[in-house]
Amino acid sequence: MIWYPEKWRRRWILGRESIPESIWRSVVDQLPFLRGLTRDEFRLLREWSTIFLYNKKINGVQGLVVTEAMRAMIAVQACLLILKLDPEYYDNWVEVIVYPGKFVLDHTYTDETGVVHTRRVVASGESWQAGPVILSWEDVVDIRCESGYNVVIHEFAHKLDMLNGSADGYPPLHGDMDRRIWAAVFSRAYEIFCRQVEQGEVTAMNPYAAEDPAEFFAVSSEVFFTRPCLIKQHFPDMYQQLARFYCQDPAARWIAGA
Repeated sequence: MIWYPEKWRRRWILGRESIPESIWRSVVDQLPFLRGLTRDEFRLLREWSTIFLYNKKINGVQGLVVTEAMRAMIAVQACLLILKLDPEYYDNWVEVIVYPGKFVLDHTYTDETGVVHTRRVVASGESWQAGPVILSWEDVVDIRCESGYNVVIHEFAHKLDMLNGSADGYPPLHGDMDRRIWAAVFSRAYEIFCRQVEQGEVTAMNPYAAEDPAEFFAVSSEVFFTRPCLIKQHFPDMYQQLARFYCQDPAARWIAGA
C-alpha cells in the first residue's frame, strides 16, 4: 500500500518534472521490445521513469557526460521491470554510475582452504546490495534483441533479487506465489540449461546464465522482456513464474504488437 504522503509526493514530482516529448519519443523508438504496450502502460512507464529520474543520481565517470536522453534511456529500461509493481522496489539505493565502456572490477573471495584471492574482471554492469548500479554506456545502447542481451534489465533484475538479501535467484515473491514452486521450476530449468551449455548445445539464452542461480535469474529476465517467446517456448514453466513475479506477459504483448 502507498501511504498518502507518498502519493502526494509522486503527484508533486509528476506535476513539475517531465521527460521532454522529443526525448521520450526517441527512447521509445530505440527500444523495440516495448512494442505491444498499451497507451495506459506507456503512460505508467513514463510516470515511473520520471519518478526514477527524480529519485536517482545518474553520474558519468572517466569523462563521460550523461545527457538527459541518456538518463531517460536508462530509466525507461529500468522501470520496465517494475511497470506493474511500484517504484518503491528501487527505494533502498540512490545512484547509477555510468562508464563510457566496459570497466574493470577487483573481486575478492576466499577459497575452501581459507586463502583470500583477488581477481580482476572486465564487466559491462554491476549491482551492489543497497549500493549503486554500475553500467557501461556502450552496452546500454547495445540493444541486441536477437540475442536477448540487455545490460540494464540484467542489473536491475539483480537489484530486485537483492531485496531479500544477496542475489541468489530467489527474489521476494508476491503473497499469492509459492516459493516451493518457484524453487522447483527454476532449479529444474537451471539444471537443464547448465547441461546444454556443458554439452555445447545452442541455447535460448546467453551461456553466462549458467554461472550461478543469480545470473540465471538476471539473464532469464533479460530474455523474458526482450525475446519473451524464446523463454515461453523453451522454459514454459519458468516463463509463467516470471510472468507472475513481474505481473506482465511480454509474449502476449509481442503477439499483439506484431
